[in-house]
Amino acid sequence: MYVVVVGCGRVGSQLATFLSEEGHDVAIIDKNVDAFKRLGSTFNGLSIEGLGFDKDILVEAGIEKTDVFAAVTDLDNTNMMAVEVATKIFDVPRAIARLYNPTRSLTYEKLGLEYICGTVMLAEKMLETIIAPNIDILATVGNFYIIRVLANESFVGKTISQVDRENDAKIITIVRRMKNVFCEPTTEIKRNDQLIMIIKKSSLPQIEKVAKPGASR
Repeated sequence: MYVVVVGCGRVGSQLATFLSEEGHDVAIIDKNVDAFKRLGSTFNGLSIEGLGFDKDILVEAGIEKTDVFAAVTDLDNTNMMAVEVATKIFDVPRAIARLYNPTRSLTYEKLGLEYICGTVMLAEKMLETIIAPNIDILATVGNFYIIRVLANESFVGKTISQVDRENDAKIITIVRRMKNVFCEPTTEIKRNDQLIMIIKKSSLPQIEKVAKPGASR
């Protein structure tokens, strides 16, 4: 499968790396060349500096042979424009946009755009989270899960990079007291943090084992 990812932030870089590790052909686009430093050492795809809705940049990325297009920058308008160009000019069979502001969902729907809104996903899970188990699956993307893990003693005091390495996972964000925490590899995890992760489906049993009540390392 050939995939083009627009946006090499925390989500885009990990998505591109995971897809590359799974053997897919991946091209990732970002206007900031320094963003490509986030790509894992196993990434062997294309990294292209430029705007994700620029036709010449998209052609350079291989848009004409793309099976799936994902626009996951932190700007809704950029994601919308990129998906519009991919589908309406280049006839990409499937294009997905990341949506930050849920009030724009109606616009996306009217345009017929497929989107994922993390804000809505978290809001819908809020009541469930109060009585939820220590881990639940928020979404499925190909061979990967996006999951929510309640930090127990297995995680408390460790850094994001430690947890990522020990569990073959990538923490996208941390929700602490209903607020997103700015995440760096050295960010320390605290008790009852909500860890939003991307994991391979095969890694779920390991995460469930570590996250269950009473587990510790």
